[in-house]
Amino acid sequence: MIKPQLQPSPSLHETVREELRRRIAVGTYSPDAAIPSTAMLSEEFGVSSITIKRALRDLQAAGTLVSIPGKGTYVKQQKRLLHQLDAMQPSFDDSSIRSVSVTREKISDPTLSTIALPDHVMLCVRKTIWMDDAPVVYDTTYLSPDIGDDIVDEFGERFVVDALAKHAIHVTRTYLIIDAAPATAEVEEIFGVPNGYPVLRRLYRMMTSEPGIIVYGVLQAPFDRLACTVDFP
Repeated sequence: MIKPQLQPSPSLHETVREELRRRIAVGTYSPDAAIPSTAMLSEEFGVSSITIKRALRDLQAAGTLVSIPGKGTYVKQQKRLLHQLDAMQPSFDDSSIRSVSVTREKISDPTLSTIALPDHVMLCVRKTIWMDDAPVVYDTTYLSPDIGDDIVDEFGERFVVDALAKHAIHVTRTYLIIDAAPATAEVEEIFGVPNGYPVLRRLYRMMTSEPGIIVYGVLQAPFDRLACTVDFP
């Protein structure tokens, strides 16, 4: 077997990593396709499996590869949504919404612990936002369980605030926290990212024109899927 001609690098695993990165860039390993196994790469490069695993771990941390237990390591689709950060209207142009669940439960998500939360059962709406056949945002929203069934039925098709506005319930004030954190287990599964992968989070609390309806929630997206812009006057 002809060994690949690698360029000198500070360490062996970095040499392997950069060659794998080059192959991905030129299309030798295509998006969503599995790359050769650790054993095959170890034999090809003439290095230990430990060196290969270090190179793969670097590329996973950078969002270039994703490891799926029991299946292998895949090249990630590099789709990134640039979203205008708008506190009042969390809309995404040319996107589709897919409902995950609508339940009644207390807010137990530790992600929202930095926001003053009610201690009673609420309506919880979970959904994913998709662009070009790939999930880009995971949204969890909590609000009053007394919302009418006619409005609840619309939550699977549109954002909660859009559905409320259609019924003359409007957001009057918004409190936001923008931060970064490791992905939760649920987000890891939806986006196919490795344990501890960084996500961008937008935590929110929205007061509405209806005193009994306050909307709480969090939008989460891996850093390589979503970026936000802010336009100051």
